[in-house]
Amino acid sequence: MTKRALITGITGQDGALLAEILLAKGYEVHGMRLYSAVPDAGRIESIDGLNLHYGDMTDGGNITRLLDTIQPDEIYNLAAMSHVHVSFAVPEAAANINALGPLRILEAMRTIGATENQIRFYQASSSEMFGRSPAPQNEMTNFEPCSPYGTAKLYAYWMTRNYREAYGLYAANGILFNHESPLRGEEFVTRKITKAICEIEAGLRDKISLGNLDSKRDWGHAKDYMEGIWQILQAPEADDYVLATGEAHSVRDFVEVAFSYIGTEIIWEGDGINEVGRDKITGNILIDIKSEFFRPKEVNYLLGDATKAREKLGWSPSYSFEGLVEDMMRADRVVKSRIELQSKIRAV
Repeated sequence: MTKRALITGITGQDGALLAEILLAKGYEVHGMRLYSAVPDAGRIESIDGLNLHYGDMTDGGNITRLLDTIQPDEIYNLAAMSHVHVSFAVPEAAANINALGPLRILEAMRTIGATENQIRFYQASSSEMFGRSPAPQNEMTNFEPCSPYGTAKLYAYWMTRNYREAYGLYAANGILFNHESPLRGEEFVTRKITKAICEIEAGLRDKISLGNLDSKRDWGHAKDYMEGIWQILQAPEADDYVLATGEAHSVRDFVEVAFSYIGTEIIWEGDGINEVGRDKITGNILIDIKSEFFRPKEVNYLLGDATKAREKLGWSPSYSFEGLVEDMMRADRVVKSRIELQSKIRAV
């Protein structure tokens, strides 16, 4: 029998990649998308076979109707106010979407009488819930979120566990460390870096402005992680899992590896807000630091321990850190080449 999946946040990086994975596995895939007057389906417009529905994580009645209409076998809740820095500016929105949104899905499942054998629910939890807890972080590490985003995600994490234990729902958390791809939004530092470097190479800009260069993250490829969350919902019993590579790299490391892809070596000068990164050959400043890109409360070091997922699910990442950066650089380089070609055509 064909399985039916509902993906919230399907227009985002994770939703688009997961949709492709599930379709390849023979699923009937439904996606919940937020209505917008501005086109927002760029990541999924080339994916055939999707069933899209308008919905909103702040509308519990709509969520209940969608579940009753679609009758999914699996729900992947990927919808979120997903930018940590921005969550400081809109904390109430972060709470309404990231904390109460998952609760609305869980309550809809309970209301329509879902049991463990009817619907399996996945909640996209986050390594930001660990905050400043000592690394490495795993399922037993204390949570210490340092942002409205992380705090809201922690509420949803505990509600998922509570509904599993109190009502017998199949409800699982995936505590995912930073996962990137060419589909990552340009407001995230990794994509900001790769896009800007390709623009520098094309002569479209002079430099990149960044924040905390020494902030370390456990960066993996989103394709690996979306395969992992599917595996989480295939386990006989619902549980909570950390997905991570087990390697941490700084923003500075990411910058150096990305620039090396275009044959540029960076040398660093100065300290703190006055630090700059120069092209070793030309001496041109390619990176500078702006205080506006620092968070009000920094999380300096996230490093995951995915031993449980490896031993119980057989999951492990296939992309290296360098492979991830190369994949993102290759994609942005192609985009810049297209822009240049279009400009030349218009000039003629």
